[in-house]
Amino acid sequence: MPSYTVTVATGSQWFAGTDDYIYLSLVGSAGCSEKHLLDKPFYNDFERGAVDSYDVTVDEELGEIQLVKIEKRKYWLHDDWFLKYITLKTPCGDYIEFPCYRWITGEGEIVLRDGRAKLACDDQIHILKQHRRKELETRQKQYRWMEWNPGFPLSIDAKCHKDLPRDIQFDSEKGVDFVLNYSRAMENLFINRFMHMFQSSWSDFADFEKIFVKISNTISERVMNHWQEDLMFGYQFLNGCNPVLIRRCTKLPEKLPVTTEMVECSLERQLTLEQEVEQGNIFIVDFELLDGIDANKTDPCTLQFLAAPVCLLYKNLANKIVPIAIQLNQVPGDENPIFLPSDAKYDWLLAKIWVRSSDFHVHQTITHLLRTHLVSEVFGIALYRQLPAVHPIFKLLVAHVRFTIAINTKAREQLICEYGLFDKANATGGGGHVQMVQRAMQDLTYTSLCFPEAIKARGMDSKEDIPYYFYRDDGLLVWEAIKMFTADVVGIYYQSDQVVEEDQELQDFVKDVYVYGMRGKKASGFPKSIKTREKLSEYLTVVIFTASAQHAAVNFGQYDWCSWIPNAPPTMRAPPPMAKGVVTIEQIVGTLPDRGRSCWHLGAVWALSQFQDNELFLGMYPEEHFIEKPVKEAMARFRKNLDTIVSVIAERNKDKKLPYYYLSPDRIPNSVAI
Repeated sequence: MPSYTVTVATGSQWFAGTDDYIYLSLVGSAGCSEKHLLDKPFYNDFERGAVDSYDVTVDEELGEIQLVKIEKRKYWLHDDWFLKYITLKTPCGDYIEFPCYRWITGEGEIVLRDGRAKLACDDQIHILKQHRRKELETRQKQYRWMEWNPGFPLSIDAKCHKDLPRDIQFDSEKGVDFVLNYSRAMENLFINRFMHMFQSSWSDFADFEKIFVKISNTISERVMNHWQEDLMFGYQFLNGCNPVLIRRCTKLPEKLPVTTEMVECSLERQLTLEQEVEQGNIFIVDFELLDGIDANKTDPCTLQFLAAPVCLLYKNLANKIVPIAIQLNQVPGDENPIFLPSDAKYDWLLAKIWVRSSDFHVHQTITHLLRTHLVSEVFGIALYRQLPAVHPIFKLLVAHVRFTIAINTKAREQLICEYGLFDKANATGGGGHVQMVQRAMQDLTYTSLCFPEAIKARGMDSKEDIPYYFYRDDGLLVWEAIKMFTADVVGIYYQSDQVVEEDQELQDFVKDVYVYGMRGKKASGFPKSIKTREKLSEYLTVVIFTASAQHAAVNFGQYDWCSWIPNAPPTMRAPPPMAKGVVTIEQIVGTLPDRGRSCWHLGAVWALSQFQDNELFLGMYPEEHFIEKPVKEAMARFRKNLDTIVSVIAERNKDKKLPYYYLSPDRIPNSVAI
C-alpha cells in the first residue's frame, strides 16, 4: 500500500504549539485518502518550534497530490496552532512543499495547495479553481471595509485588536499596548515623576534637561546643543523625520510679502531676492494645511494653540539650507509680521519654534499616520480580500503588510480615538488630527507615493544643486533596488502585458485599493486597473516602499529629532506673537509644553522609535511562501543589492557628526508595525 512521509513544522512564536488532535487527508488526481490522526505514542506532538514527521499509509494510489487538508479537534482546552508548512514525500520519492504560515483556531480546518505560485489562468482543474474561489469568499467575509471617520481611507471593520482575524493579530497583544508602552517608556527614561504635572511650566530651556536622557554622541544630544542655530533648523527639512515638505520656490507667494531689503543680510550672492528665486536658491515650506484646524480643547485648564506658518529658506554659498523669513499665519497683515534672522534673538527663536511645532503636527498626522500607516492598511486589506494565497503577488506582498492592520486597529482603539493618548499632549488632539487627515486626502495621489516623482515634483531632484539631501539619495537607491526586484518577480509570472491585463484577481486588488482606499477619487491618480508589466512593477514598488522605506524614514528618527522638546513642541500654550520686539525668554518657556505634556510626548517618541522584537528587515523573507528557484534567486539578488546600499550609506556616514541612517536597508523593517 502506498506510503507518504508527512513533515509538519509548527511556528516558533509564543503559544504556537497545540495539544489538540491533528488530522490529515490527502486529495489527489485519482482519489482522496482517509482522515489520518497525526500522533506518535508517548510523544508531545506539535510543540512550539517543532518539526515532526509521520508515515501515512493509504489504501490506494492517489495520483498527483493536489491538496492537503488539516483538521484540528479539541483535546482538552482549545488552543490555537500556528502551522508553518507541511512537506510530503511521495511513494516515488518526490518532495512536495505546502506553505501555510497561518493560525488554525478552535475546531478549525485548513486546505493547502502546494507552494508553486499560480495565476488563475494557470488553474485548469475544477477542484483547484473551487479552492481558489472559496478561499477568497471566506476572506471577504473576514476582511470587511469600514469608514472610521468621514473622508478617511477605509480601514478594517474591527472595533479592537481581538476582533481581527487571528492571522493578522500580533503574537502578543501586550507588546503593542500603547498605554503600557508609553508608561514603560517614561519609566525607562526616568521621567515618570513628571508625568502628572500638567499646567506646571519648566523654568528655562536648561530645565528641559531634567527629562532629557543623554546617550553619548547621539543625534538627540546634538539637537539639544544646536537646536537654536539656523543651520540645524534648515538641515531638519532635508534629513530630519519630516523631510518631505521642503520644495524649491519658483515664485514668491503673494501671501508672503517679503522683499529683498528685508532679507538682504541673509543673501550671500549680491543678488535680489527675485534673482535668487530664478537661480533656484530659494526654498519654501508652507503649513497651509493647518490653517483653521481646531486646537485641542480637551483640557479646560490649558489653552492650546496652532499656527499655519510659511517659511522661506535659502541655499547659502556653502550649499546649506537656512531660514531667511517666517510668517506665522497665512494672511499677511500688521498683526502677522514676517520674522527675520536680523530681528531680536527671541523674536526669531520663537518664530522658528512655531515652525518646528507645526512641522511636528504635519509629520505625525499626515506624513506618518496617513501616508504610511493608513495607506499601507488599504493595501493590506485589499490584498487579503482579492488575492488567494497561491497568487504570486500575494506571496510577494504578504510580508510587507505584516501586523499593519493590527497596529492601526490598536491605534484607533487607544491612540487617535476620542479621549485617546493623542489628546494628552498634542495641540491637534481632540479632533484637529481628524480634520487634518480629511484635508490632506486631497493631496494623497498615486504619483506622490512614487518616490522619484515626489522628489521631482518638489524640485528637489538635483544632487549637484542640493548636495546634502540624504533622504533623497538613499531613498532613490532603495526605490531602485525594490523596483528591480519587483520587475524580476513580475517577469517570472507574467509572460506578457496581456497576462497582466487578463489577471482578474490582480485587477480586483487594484480596484479595491482605488474604490475603498482612495474612495474612488479620480483626482487621486490611483489606477483602477493595470495593463502592463512595467506599471505592475511600479505599483508593487509603491506598496513595498511605502510600507518599508518611507515608514522607516519618517518613524524611527522621532526620538532623535523630537526628544528635545523645544525642537519639536507637541503643543503651544500661548498664541503666536502678533508684534516684534516683545518676546522674552520667560514668554517662550511659558508657551512651550508643560511638564506633564512634555513627559507624555517623550514617552511617545521613545516608544515609536523602537524596533519590534524579532524585527524583520527589508529583504528578509523567513516565511517561505515562494518555493520556486527563479524567485529565490531574485530574492538573493535583492538582498545583495540591499547589502551594497548598506555599505554605501555606512561609508558616507563614517565621519559625519550627524549621520543619516534611517534608509539603510538593515534598519528598514519590512512593514508598518509600530
